[in-house]
Amino acid sequence: MRRMAHPTSRRTFLKAGTAALTGAMIAPQRILADPYAPLEPHADPSRPGSRRGAAALPTPIRVQGVVRSQGMGLPRVSVSDGVQVVDTTDDGTFELVTMSDRGFVWFTTPSGYRIPLNAPGTARFYQPLSDAREQSAVFELEPDPVPHDNHTLLLLGDIQTEDPTEMGWFLSQSVPDLRETVAGLGGEHAFGISCGDIMFDNLELYPDYERGVGEIGIPFFQVVGNHDLDMDNLTDQASTETFSRHFGPRYYSFNRGAVHYVVLDDVFWHGSGYIGYLGADALAWLERDLARVEPGSPVIVATHIPVLGSQHLRRGEERPGTSLAIMNRQALYRLLEPFEAHILTGHTHECEHVFEQGTHEHVTGAVCGAWWSGPICHDGTPNGYCVYTVRGEEVRWRYKATGQPDDHQMRLHLSGGDPSAGGGPSAGGELVANIWNWDPEWTVRWFADGEPRGAMPRRPGFDPLSAELHTGPDLPPRRTWVEPVPTDHIFRARVTGEESVVVVEATDRFGRVFVDEWRR
Repeated sequence: MRRMAHPTSRRTFLKAGTAALTGAMIAPQRILADPYAPLEPHADPSRPGSRRGAAALPTPIRVQGVVRSQGMGLPRVSVSDGVQVVDTTDDGTFELVTMSDRGFVWFTTPSGYRIPLNAPGTARFYQPLSDAREQSAVFELEPDPVPHDNHTLLLLGDIQTEDPTEMGWFLSQSVPDLRETVAGLGGEHAFGISCGDIMFDNLELYPDYERGVGEIGIPFFQVVGNHDLDMDNLTDQASTETFSRHFGPRYYSFNRGAVHYVVLDDVFWHGSGYIGYLGADALAWLERDLARVEPGSPVIVATHIPVLGSQHLRRGEERPGTSLAIMNRQALYRLLEPFEAHILTGHTHECEHVFEQGTHEHVTGAVCGAWWSGPICHDGTPNGYCVYTVRGEEVRWRYKATGQPDDHQMRLHLSGGDPSAGGGPSAGGELVANIWNWDPEWTVRWFADGEPRGAMPRRPGFDPLSAELHTGPDLPPRRTWVEPVPTDHIFRARVTGEESVVVVEATDRFGRVFVDEWRR
């Protein structure tokens, strides 16, 4: 049974406030940020918006509010300050004792209602907190006439624009492609998630991203990435000041149809760099949030840094680096155990699927590819985004390459010489197929001049086009530090030089068949 929110007495309010205030005074973030700095009793650098420890200690706040639609209160809607989670009562009201440094109070948007929006089209499910001891929060929802049981999510990994030129490419190339995808949904309920690194350190471009969201025409939620931070701030919480001013809390949840969606911040900023890590507050909140979800239900988690990934294995390393995976991932795995969990991540500018401890992690290719240096990521995946189609509790997905048709799911190369040559060393070679959205449930076959040759062997390695475009100290021209990355979704077959047409047929886990061919 769900526990209802209940009125808070003044004694309880003051007791909770005193406990939270004491915790703020000994917050470890202050010490870790600068261990040798004098401890100022009236400064708290962990507070959002503070710089170099110049803000006052947080104060206790009692928030009383309501979640309603068309004048009627909505019961059993979760409301949170990022640690506590309470439920609205039968008349839609709630009460929450929090602290001013929590930044926001927000609710889990229930299915069946429109996603509230900021003016540009980003989701607004939150209200900023002020320093007033007593505050009110009224959240208004509109019923959505479009059913949510069937819906579509567009996942954008690493837009990562650094300057107006790159932002111009996003607006002129990616946005029209996304708009066309939305138009092809036939009016189905749809929304987007930008999965971190929306910017490339230049946070002044956030309004241009918001303009792009408005042009796409569906609500967008945002994940904070390591390049979305105020890096002159010393603490993790303060590092998201600008991000939160535009998009609200760093982590939160919402419901669409049968799916519970969670957005997490797994970029822990320690003052001079970052690691993949989930903060204690976020984990405490997540435990309380998921306690309200029916076991066995589909849960989709969006976060920036991969939970595990496999790049370290492909590079011959035993464990992932601290900036390439979540260091305390076991806590997340444990919380997700009761659910059918998909974890959507970005960060590494490549495409892969990782199955670990009952979860399915989708590492999505980047909108910007290899940092806007050309048409592909450094594993050969085209610049693009993922499309997730939900039918009840069933989740399907496909990768959409920017500027390409929906069935563009592989690219073929002939290695060993010029395939147009008539003989010599170029007469034979190895046909290489990069099938970027491959996972172990796919089957890949090949045919030579109409004759079946069986399964096409998978042998990890480098994508030939990435090797051509990215190898060497001077390539690619815009980002000379980009290098090819070994990938698991490379398939190879030996050809003799006598074949005129070679066809590769890939069937995904949902039975969809994709075909490409190489001709001499």
